[in-house]
Amino acid sequence: QVQVVESGGGLVQAGGSLRLSCAASGRTFRSYAMGWFRQAPGKEREFVAAISWTGGRTYYADSVKGRFTISRDNAKNTVYLQMNSVKPEDTAVYFCAAREAYYGSSYYIRLSDYNYWGQGTQVTVSS
Repeated sequence: QVQVVESGGGLVQAGGSLRLSCAASGRTFRSYAMGWFRQAPGKEREFVAAISWTGGRTYYADSVKGRFTISRDNAKNTVYLQMNSVKPEDTAVYFCAAREAYYGSSYYIRLSDYNYWGQGTQVTVSS
């Protein structure tokens, strides 16, 4: 069982930066692949970024590629989402998700791939 808690959301101006954190409980965190998703008002939850449990493989949605970076520190049981050059369309509630991975190089991009979800953290980008 893994519990995840997001933090770091807030209000940021367009073009600015923000770093989200996702703290996970559980001694087997290092065997869990992690992902970030977001949900804007009136829209469905969508994939943002994913990382394998080794941290060696990452994958991004086209809308954030080149601006966002996902990383993890297994010693701290934490995953990060560094958000640079943010845009108003990045405004959403950001969710962290976890699932046990079969291989160290595996990452997952579908909502249905994940078993554990956080409560979300609000990110608002002003123009």
